[in-house]
Order: sequence, then structure tokens, then C-alpha cells
Amino acid sequence: HLDAATFQVGYQLKLLTTAVFSYFMLDKRLGMREWLSLLLLTAGVSLAQISASKSAASHMNTTGGFIAVLLAAVTSGFSGVYFEQIVKSSGTSLWMRNIQMGVGSIISAFIGVYLSGELPAVREFGFFHDYNAIVISVVLLQALGGLIVAVVVKYADNILKGFTASFSIITSCILSYFFFDFSPNTEFVIGAVLVNVSMYMYSTPTNKQKIDDNSNNEDRARQSPSDEV
Repeated sequence: HLDAATFQVGYQLKLLTTAVFSYFMLDKRLGMREWLSLLLLTAGVSLAQISASKSAASHMNTTGGFIAVLLAAVTSGFSGVYFEQIVKSSGTSLWMRNIQMGVGSIISAFIGVYLSGELPAVREFGFFHDYNAIVISVVLLQALGGLIVAVVVKYADNILKGFTASFSIITSCILSYFFFDFSPNTEFVIGAVLVNVSMYMYSTPTNKQKIDDNSNNEDRARQSPSDEV
């Protein structure tokens, strides 16, 4: 019910839900700039929704599509914050956590196959019946994306993460223009710009955060075994 570009813009609401869950679950306090960026994000997504409503085809239910995006943003925000809480509160490696979550996903997926009524077809034709190159490519891309997210969580900083999210929106707009006859109107362009600006504002550390990070790095360096020797 939504085109790919509108979905990418709307899905950035996970930044807002992540901030809310971080406030309650991790006791994270937000500054004035972070709250302003979240307001810009909400305004940008609202404009994208208005744009989608105006340009939607007759068979598309943009309201239902945005409700689905909102639910996805809520679940993404909660799972991301909960994952961060688990990683920071235990000594289990990030890769082991990914394996644990993967096993849980496989179990839930099999339950979905059973509830959807597809189990008799699976028994008769096999689980991989009608798997073509497109389906396999999607599966591999999703798996690769999960591994990349794990690497981003471990190695990348928030600035790089914000830039890559903005790049994904721009890429989706360009590909949608060539493959799906997507023609962005004024509301969508303004909304996309607001979303990108909000992500940049939210992810860029303030001078105080930079000073605190440098202080923490210096403290860890003083406490390292090599320094003690």
C-alpha cells in the first residue's frame, strides 16, 4: 500500500520510537536539539504521508500502509533498545546474540507457516518449492543486511549511521523513479529533506558529548594493563 520511497521515509519514525524506549528502558535523557530533531522527523513523515495519499493508486490503502509502518517502527525501536540493553548488561558476544535471535526467528517463521495453512503444501512439494532466483536473492540480501547491522552496532559511530540512513532514502527515491514510475511531489521532497536533517541533528554529537567521550577514553587508557606496567 506504499511505494518504496515513502516507506523508507515513514520507517524513519523508528528514530522517534527508539528515543522513547531509550528514555524509559535505558534512562537516557535527550537534549533540546534531540527533541527538535524528533519534531522535524514527525513533520517530515507527516508530509510524506500527505504526499502518498495524493498520489496513491486506487487499489492502495495509504492509511493502512502507514499504520503498518508505524507498528514496524514501534517494534524496531523496542527490539533495538532491548538488544542494546541485553548486550551492555551481559558478557555474551554480539555474534552469539545474533545466532540466538536467528534461532528464535526460525521458530516463529515455522509457526507462521503452520498458521497460514501452507503446511500441507510444504509437506507435498517441499519447503523450497518454487524458490527462484529472485526469492533466493531477497533471502540473501536480508541475511547480509542483518550481519551488516551487527557490524554497524559494534564498529560504526552514530554520524556514519545517520548518513547511511539518509543515503538509503535517496537511493530508494532514485530506484523507484526508474523502476516504478515514482514522481516525487513538493510535499514528499520537503518531507524527505526534513527527515534527513532530523537524522543528522539527532545523530551528530554535541560538544559536551565529544568532551565526555574523550574523557572516558582517557580514563580507560589510564586504567589499561599496559599503563600499569
